[in-house]
Amino acid sequence: MATAAKKPEDFIFEWEGKDRAGKVVRGEMRAGGEAMVGATLRRQGILVQKVKKRRTSGGGSIKPKDIAVFTRQLATMMKAGVPLLQSFDIVARGSTNPRVTKLLNDIRGDVETGTSLSAAFRKHPLYFDALYCNLVEAGEAAGILETLLDRLATYQEKTIAIKQKIKSALTYPVAVLVVAFVVVAVIMIFVIPAFKEVFTSFGADLPAPTLFVMGMSEIFVQYWWAIFGAIGGGVYFFLQSWKRSEVMQKRMDRLLLKMPVFGDIMYKAAVARWTRTLSTMFAAGVPLVEALDSVGGAAGNAVFAEATEQVQKDVATGTSLTNAMQTTSVFPVMVLQMSAIGEESGALDQMLGKAADFYEEEVDEAVKALSSLIEPFIIVILGTIIGGIVVSMYLPIFKLGQVV
Repeated sequence: MATAAKKPEDFIFEWEGKDRAGKVVRGEMRAGGEAMVGATLRRQGILVQKVKKRRTSGGGSIKPKDIAVFTRQLATMMKAGVPLLQSFDIVARGSTNPRVTKLLNDIRGDVETGTSLSAAFRKHPLYFDALYCNLVEAGEAAGILETLLDRLATYQEKTIAIKQKIKSALTYPVAVLVVAFVVVAVIMIFVIPAFKEVFTSFGADLPAPTLFVMGMSEIFVQYWWAIFGAIGGGVYFFLQSWKRSEVMQKRMDRLLLKMPVFGDIMYKAAVARWTRTLSTMFAAGVPLVEALDSVGGAAGNAVFAEATEQVQKDVATGTSLTNAMQTTSVFPVMVLQMSAIGEESGALDQMLGKAADFYEEEVDEAVKALSSLIEPFIIVILGTIIGGIVVSMYLPIFKLGQVV
């Protein structure tokens, strides 16, 4: 069976040459071979001196932070008066991730052939969502693309920052609990059996706590593979169900908002993302009903997504945004008041932006408070578990000492 030929778009060629004025110029070009690069450059009046092929199929994955950095760089260069295609060249060459470079070169190629920037972005929905494309399209239509790219970059940076804060709040306790379980398992499998051999030679009755720990140790020794397999498989199944099942996602999103301590942080983070997204969309001139299409998903919680659908239906029938939000019983009083003031004053985007700033600060403070609170709490739990095991194993020794 013949091997399929590699597609030309798999290759990026870096070239160097001199223009008609004798100035050294450099760039990158997608092509099927060096001959094609040379022919294209000669038609542009460039004397080619060096052409080097570079594979871009490797490299790390493209993360939201990469897109945010690209958006900020593109907005900065366009504000400085750098042409769009040249801006793409500069950003692509400056990227350390080959996949990002390939993505930007693909988009640049589409724009160079006459495709609008928003349409070029829509060809890559994995990296540019509807909100991103809608804002770019609005910027192109209004002739303020660099301004909207700047707002979009700010929005992405704030969204990424708040997600990182949530992750930091959840990662620490989970990591500590995992380490604690491993430590307890090691003690149960390797340490307790050694004590059991010693206690067996005593020939005396053992205290109830010691017998309980030794019984747990026997279970770990005999069925350690089942315990680790059940926990690992359960976690994997749970995460996959959460990721793939819409019903599971809705249930977990509701549960997360009701959790003590963590639920309050999740709620404030969702409110911050919701208000920030709607503020950014409305400031860009996107009609309110159309803007609400992207807002629900951006909140990152199914409860807010369902509430946004209801708000959109009510607003489409003539209900004010504030009244529609109030009907859902999801949004806090402060956001409702800010929305009402914004609608009355005609500065809805500014009021929602201030609400987003407030709740982002609230999330930051809540994460800091949680970090300071959770450390002693975890220490108490670990101390109780590990200390209880140690004390239960030394009780027979203490009892033997009293007899002697």
